[in-house]
Amino acid sequence: MVAEVIINTTAKKLNKTFDYIIPKTMEEQIYIGSKVLVKFGNIKDLEEGYVVGIKEKSPYANKEISKIEDNISKEQIELAKWMSKKYFCNFSDTIKLMLAPGTTTKRKEKRIKEKQVIGIYLKKSKEEMIEKIDRGEIKTEKQKRIILFLIDNEGATVPEIELFEINARNTVNTLIKKGYLEKKEKKIERNPLAYKKVERTKKLELTIEQKEVYQKIEKTIENKQFKPFLIYGVTGSGKTEIYLQLIEKVLEKEKTAIVLVPEISLTPQMLNRFISRFGKEKIAVLHSKLSLGERYDEWEKIKNGEINIVIGARSAIFAPVKNLGIIIIDEEHDASYKSETIPKYNVKEVAYVLAKKSNAPLVLGSATPDMTTFYQATKGNIELCTLTKRANSSSLPKVKIIDLKEELANGNRSMLSLELYRAIEQNIKNKMQTILFLNRRGYSTFIMCRNCGYTAKCKNCNISLTYHRTQNRLKCHYCGYEEPVVTICPECNSDKIRYFGAGTQKLEQEIQKIFPNATTIRMDIDTVTKKNSHEEIINRFQKENIDILIGTQMVVKGHHFPKVTLVGVIAADSSLNIDDYRANERTFQILTQVAGRAGRENLEGNVIIQSYNPQNFSIQCARKQDYQTFYQTEIELRKELKYPPFYDIIVISFQGEKIEEIITLSNLVYNTINSKVKKEQKQQIVQVFKPMPAPIDKIQNNFRWRMILKTNKLNEIQEILNLSLNEIYQLPYKKTRVSIDINPYTML
Repeated sequence: MVAEVIINTTAKKLNKTFDYIIPKTMEEQIYIGSKVLVKFGNIKDLEEGYVVGIKEKSPYANKEISKIEDNISKEQIELAKWMSKKYFCNFSDTIKLMLAPGTTTKRKEKRIKEKQVIGIYLKKSKEEMIEKIDRGEIKTEKQKRIILFLIDNEGATVPEIELFEINARNTVNTLIKKGYLEKKEKKIERNPLAYKKVERTKKLELTIEQKEVYQKIEKTIENKQFKPFLIYGVTGSGKTEIYLQLIEKVLEKEKTAIVLVPEISLTPQMLNRFISRFGKEKIAVLHSKLSLGERYDEWEKIKNGEINIVIGARSAIFAPVKNLGIIIIDEEHDASYKSETIPKYNVKEVAYVLAKKSNAPLVLGSATPDMTTFYQATKGNIELCTLTKRANSSSLPKVKIIDLKEELANGNRSMLSLELYRAIEQNIKNKMQTILFLNRRGYSTFIMCRNCGYTAKCKNCNISLTYHRTQNRLKCHYCGYEEPVVTICPECNSDKIRYFGAGTQKLEQEIQKIFPNATTIRMDIDTVTKKNSHEEIINRFQKENIDILIGTQMVVKGHHFPKVTLVGVIAADSSLNIDDYRANERTFQILTQVAGRAGRENLEGNVIIQSYNPQNFSIQCARKQDYQTFYQTEIELRKELKYPPFYDIIVISFQGEKIEEIITLSNLVYNTINSKVKKEQKQQIVQVFKPMPAPIDKIQNNFRWRMILKTNKLNEIQEILNLSLNEIYQLPYKKTRVSIDINPYTML
């Protein structure tokens, strides 16, 4: 017997199968999905590979499989094979998605399986370390911050420290060499739900609309039938209660459920709803803020059939569930469902394939559906289920738009319009809560010399540095580089350094200045570095009755805050002013979602949107919560400009340190694809645009170019692209990485 083996490598040249003889002693152990060790080429060590096919014999098989290690299912191999072809990536890249977290290297796998991690501890007492900081013995600000973090979080792992301080590993090693810190192995309890204490609840009575939606989907569960559904319901219409009751039906059939949420910040509230209904014992949670050990243990429980419900972010779709009965994707419009790293998959497409193979319904839910999803629903490819009313009979909030140009003309240069100021003041008096949304973190978005125009930029990326006032540092949000604040211009020696733009830190400072007696809390990437910090902020806002929550987009999606009656959008234009065909769609979605946080418990809700472009149709449609009008306007634009859903956009990216090689290779790819398109006479179905620098043309010291293709028949040009790229991968351009993204969620 002979096994077809894919070698676990990122090398594009090796993205093919190699034949190996299956020893007689292993014939009953090896099947499709087995992880094996093989002798490959002239490499001394054994290489890891995966069996993707088995046949009787092969003239090319002259080496035996040395060892069998583990198995994934045949169905997972088939899914990986489909994804490899669909998303133009290595087979081994897609197989890795199906593996238990933390099992990529032997050393890491052993430690994770033993439930042990390496923690970082203070080598001296906390008092001694504080004295050394005070005496100036610890030199850099970064070292000080890491030590202060460990004083409060002793035993944290390096990955946990890096959630607080980007690129901390080298600094930690320096502190270890100096004798300030030490590494210790520690045993850990790894149940992420162990601390959860939630009262059990019973299912609610469904409204007439909810019941109609439930019954449609319940029918497919009863009939063991695959069908995709879109639950399009206004914010607060009770989509989650429908999910809960559908899953209850699935559990009655002794099947399992996968529930995907877009943001880690949504997971705590969603988890609480599910735990209160089904109990902790039936639920596993998977997302990136868990430790590798926690994710590994959750994965093993799922694989062993101990879990009925999996809740998590994008990667949870690959959980090894058995007897799948339903897949639910909440807030299906969210960009986080599209991977931006290889393999660049769309989780909705993967879920469609999985649900179809399992004869299970796929349920997508959103108050602001993705344009392509809604288009497919209008064409009958997805069944549309509509919820027009809020579940608790509360009214949608009143929305008012403030023209910031008029505020400036009246002499108001603060971040708050007069109307928003008065509304916050009144809300505080009424002991109600307010959310202020600004989709930019930090204090100022950039600093500039008013004398010569110098702007502080990242030394690794072609992007301005953002000022973070709490740490008094300039930071790059792309690579993590930081430097001290510039006070004297390095170009002209002027002291006319000024701060431009505003982020959540600056907004928080201004709010505290204007409303000194109000309590505030901020929720953005800078405040959620510690484990469970999302949940802590949400709980504090609710339980401590904090007056004002300030945050980026993580505060706007899916949260249910009963006492929030006012939402203020500080700068509605920030998502409009980007070079992306989805700019209008994103603006409408985010404004509608943030407005939906107000007035959810029979209390009147008010939303104030501040904008320099108040007449923009996406802002006006968001004011009216009018998705239909927005959709009709936007879909006509998309059709005219040949954008999705009418055309697929394929972006081929080139990244590397040598700009000359990138230019040469990108032009070679362009010429190769163009010649094949002409040879196959496909010019009518595909447009191939010349390679150009990406809008952000340098990140982490890598230059970035791209070429764009538009096609209305993707299936017909997939083979052309695969053949062209396979030719290119054989060429000696080793310093340039090439990747393909289909319908990317960002064009930057």
